[in-house]
Formats: sequence, C-alpha cells, structure tokens
Amino acid sequence: DSDLFTFGFNFKPWTKAKSLADAADILEYLREAVAEYQLDPFIQYRQKVVSANWQSDKGLWAVCVEDGHTAETRTIKCRWLFSAGGYYRYDQGFSPRFEGAEHFKGQIIHPQHWPERLDYRGKHVVVIGSGATAVTLIPAMADEVASITMLQRTPSYIVNQPANDSVAAFLRKILPAQTAYSLTRYKNAKITLVFWRFCQRFPGLARKLLIWLTRRELPKGYPVDVHFNPPYKPWDQRLCSVPERDLFKAISAGKASVVTDHIERFTESGVLLKSGTELKADIIITATGLNVQLFGGIALHQDGEPVVLSQTLAYKGTMLSGVPNVAFAVGYTNSSW
Repeated sequence: DSDLFTFGFNFKPWTKAKSLADAADILEYLREAVAEYQLDPFIQYRQKVVSANWQSDKGLWAVCVEDGHTAETRTIKCRWLFSAGGYYRYDQGFSPRFEGAEHFKGQIIHPQHWPERLDYRGKHVVVIGSGATAVTLIPAMADEVASITMLQRTPSYIVNQPANDSVAAFLRKILPAQTAYSLTRYKNAKITLVFWRFCQRFPGLARKLLIWLTRRELPKGYPVDVHFNPPYKPWDQRLCSVPERDLFKAISAGKASVVTDHIERFTESGVLLKSGTELKADIIITATGLNVQLFGGIALHQDGEPVVLSQTLAYKGTMLSGVPNVAFAVGYTNSSW
C-alpha cells in the first residue's frame, strides 16, 4: 500500500503507469535494477544468516551463514555488519489462538503461508482482519467466490488512491525521466507529510474528512459509522490505501461484505460471533499480521557472549550501544519515505 514513486529507489525511476504496483511489477523493477547496476555478483540468494559474533581481538564480525540449497554452514568475516532484516518474522505469520479452530472442517490459511494452488472458486470465504492484507485480498477474490466477508474486531481508516498518477504521467512527457521521477517522489512525500501533520494537529476534523470520503464511496445508507469509523485518531495507526476504489466497488456491488464483531469460537462450518451470528465458511483466512522480530532472527554475540537487545540503547534507530561496527534499518512505520 505504498506508491512506488516513494517506495522505489531514488536512483532508478519508476516508469510504470500504476503507482500502487502488484508483486509482478515490483519484482520486474528489482530485477531491472540488479541488471542495470550489475549487482548480481554481489548478491547471494537462499542464504540464511544464523548468527554473528564480534571478535574484539581481530576487529571483525564472524557471520555464520546457512546455505538454503545444501543446509551447510560457512563463516564470512567482515569489518562492518549492516542488517536490513526489518522488524517482522517472515517465515511465520502471527496466528492468534481461536477457540474451536481444530473443529473447523474447511481450510484455515494465513496469507504468509498461501498455498500455491488454492482453489477458492465458488467457496464461502471469511477474511479475519482489516489491514492492508485483508483489503487487498478481498477485491482480488470477490469475482470468483460464492461470498467473501471481511470480519474485523476494530475498523480501519481506508482511503481510495488512484492507481495511476496523472501528475507523474504529465511530468514524464515534458521532462527527463529522472527529473520527472524526482519531482513526483518529492510531491508524493510532501503531500503525505502535510496530511499526516494535519491529522496530528486536527484529529477531529481529519476523522470527519476521512469518514466523509468513505461515505461517498459506498451506497446510501451503508453503515459507515459501524464498519469504517475506528475508535483511534487518524494516523495513530497506518491508513490503508485501496487502488481505484476496488474494495468499495466490491462492497457496493454486493460481492463482498464487512462484519464488525468479536469472535466467540470457530465451529465445524464457520465462525460464531459474540453477537450470536454465525458466518458460514469453506475457507477462513487469518490476515492477522506478522510476529515482530529484530535482525531477522540473527543471534548476535560479542566475544562469544550473547547480545541482549533489550539491554542496549538504539542510537538514532540505527546503531546499538556497546556493540561495535553494526547498524540496522527496521523499515518504516508511517510511509516509505
């Protein structure tokens, strides 16, 4: 849910028409960058960093790496270690315990472990969650399922974003690609920053604006205050973007529905809610997020002694007190810039 003009590399223009890109386009962009800048010799794929030990007497990091093809381990020495592993555990999604899940006769799927050939055609689907994953999955599946329901405990602020950036398209016609890209990048970051500051300074007015915009996207009389009016202020949590109104279109056409309630338990045939309503389902998708994990799960040591991260101070969010020659980036919490 980040536009590629700000999410992309500042040295490589994003030239696609769509600003909110899909996985195939992003992968193509990354492969182009690797080829253009001849980075392939410097990238080792399917390698897992297991641990890293700082050796004070040598002034070096000894990095233990496991080969994903052979499961063999080797050690790489370096003077400086940088972790770009983010703050999530990507091999395991966050899965709350749902009472009665073992009795459900259908499929329970976490998006992080999506089956390659999942057949959901003609099925009744319940998606638990209302974050970026849920609002992306629902319109993508809506045309082929018998029914699909977004089941949320708490609503999210959801805003429509045009798939194509008309200003970027105009600038590309009259300016060199890099100049047009840089200006679009600055424009998008500035607009988001201004809106974020507006939300922080005038949260009540920002809430009214967002609810009004949502109400415009849905049929008259739709219970927006029930399903799209969060109890928290705008930008206390991230806003979700939907390209070209796709989620709102699916709801308006009756292809998707939203239920705001608490889960009592899973049943053999679906989900029983605390209100007493039961949602029938053949497939339950738990779009409940990821587990937090620093340094990609790498075990850091200093002269053989474990580094206890909770006992260190993060300096400007990039370095650790008392741990030499290591830096990290944990990604972003609001916007990609």
